[in-house]
Amino acid sequence: MILPIVAYGHPVLKKVCKDITADYEGLSVLLDNMWDTMYNAKGVGLAAPQIGKPIRVFLVDTIQLEKDDAPGIKKAFINADIIEEEGAFWAYEEGCLSIPKLVGDVERQEKVTIRYMDEDFKVHEETFEGMDARVIQHEYDHIEGVLFTQKLKPLKRRLISRKLENIKKGKIDTDYKMKFVV
Repeated sequence: MILPIVAYGHPVLKKVCKDITADYEGLSVLLDNMWDTMYNAKGVGLAAPQIGKPIRVFLVDTIQLEKDDAPGIKKAFINADIIEEEGAFWAYEEGCLSIPKLVGDVERQEKVTIRYMDEDFKVHEETFEGMDARVIQHEYDHIEGVLFTQKLKPLKRRLISRKLENIKKGKIDTDYKMKFVV
């Protein structure tokens, strides 16, 4: 089922999310709905706060980016914790399904090591690089209550402030369902 994506301005997007346990009710249905929602909105990642759930769950699918030099990943991350970010910082234009039609260059380190659980609550610790690392860092920020707009340079933040206010008020058209604070 395709769920509405929570728009910029909703308080859940600013919350540090809580871990869940293996007996979290309806987790597999929630994950299926999150995948459906993410693909419907043409995203490469989606975090639970973006559908109104303040829990430490996010999805990443960079396989669809079709990079020849990197095969990409498709994973659910549960109760994730970044252990280390390393390497050179590199800027790349990011967007967010909760902040439609706005993009900006965000500097992130090229490598991330993360500990997380999969859908079966098996613990993994892996290192990702490049675009995989970037999307993981972006989605991880969501479960920490951080939006990519907070990582933009001050001038860019000022330039988009009116657009952010319009999104908060629901004054934007999207190709997917959204939930506004209004």
